[in-house]
Amino acid sequence: MLKGLKKLTLIVFLGHFFILSNANASDSYTVNECFENASRATLKFNMVLDKAVFKPISKGYRALPVPIRLGTSNAVENLRSLLTLSNNILQGDWRLAGNTAGRFAINSTVGILGFLDPAEKMGFEKKSREDFGQTLAIWGADSGCYFVLPFLGPTTARDAVGLVGNTFLDPVYQITHNTEVMDRSYSEHNYWYFKGTDATDFRSKNIESIDSLEKNSIDFYASVKSLYLQNRSQKISNEDILNKNQDDSDWEEIDSQ
Repeated sequence: MLKGLKKLTLIVFLGHFFILSNANASDSYTVNECFENASRATLKFNMVLDKAVFKPISKGYRALPVPIRLGTSNAVENLRSLLTLSNNILQGDWRLAGNTAGRFAINSTVGILGFLDPAEKMGFEKKSREDFGQTLAIWGADSGCYFVLPFLGPTTARDAVGLVGNTFLDPVYQITHNTEVMDRSYSEHNYWYFKGTDATDFRSKNIESIDSLEKNSIDFYASVKSLYLQNRSQKISNEDILNKNQDDSDWEEIDSQ
């Protein structure tokens, strides 16, 4: 418990430090570049890796029967909702926190560990994911400059800090790395299985969309940047999901029009 309190204190300190250092800035869909040349090279590297590894894996995943893929997606989303719950609380959004907690409790039990989603039929709506980068934005932090990370893709200074915060706030990470639950230890690789499945599920839903975006964009780098910034802005403002058959992790904003 003491270790958890120390970590939470560190996160809050980092968050408030980041806010104070950007107090006079404002968010928009256009932000400054930190290392544009390096970011363009990193995006090219990521796309080569994607075509060689992640896209083929995602195509194989898509070949699975639809019920299996849907159940897997639901189960992963159910576990991911624990990180959303942590950030709902840090943002002081008790209504969404109650909705998230209710969905998790119902889907983890009646929904058979999250493979089914009876919570939505019971009035607990599927809402956008929340992460610590969004929490920092709610607290008043500016996005900072934009850049691209190897493997992880587009981000901003604020969201990069958020990635660090997510590891401390995510109960799934804490369970698999630091604790025993009901006298059972969980290995770290279980967390990476979870994250890898989530990434594969996302990629499999966007094979055609990303291919189309890459093919039709005059400047693919600029298109990815624009989509990322718009997507983050929409999540921070908690805009409703337009397609209720998809959640925000599906990145349905990808559009080649």
